[in-house]
Amino acid sequence: MDTGVSKADKHWVFQQDSAPAHRAKSTQDWLVAREIDFIRHEDWPSSSPDLNPLDYKIWQHLEEKVCSKPHPNLESLKTSLIKAAADIDMNLVRAAIDDWPRRLKACIQNHGGHFE
Repeated sequence: MDTGVSKADKHWVFQQDSAPAHRAKSTQDWLVAREIDFIRHEDWPSSSPDLNPLDYKIWQHLEEKVCSKPHPNLESLKTSLIKAAADIDMNLVRAAIDDWPRRLKACIQNHGGHFE
């Protein structure tokens, strides 16, 4: 899909939470060595689902879709989750990402505490 924005005009910053794999020195060193812009784990509030688009928007959407009917077994649940993930509307993803700056400001105003 053409967004009308050249690749050179886009600036991405990896958002990393305090997950052990993200905090690992090898992960941090790998990102630095490749000159990838990222938020270092020590600059990120721990347990911050309010700042993760997956946590505050996407997982909720998937849960609503997938759990709207009971599943007889784990395979049924997995199949439904995979299908729902494949069918996510990119407008939902964009809206979640576009809401991130507002959420970050709210987090800062609440000194890293929960907000909504």
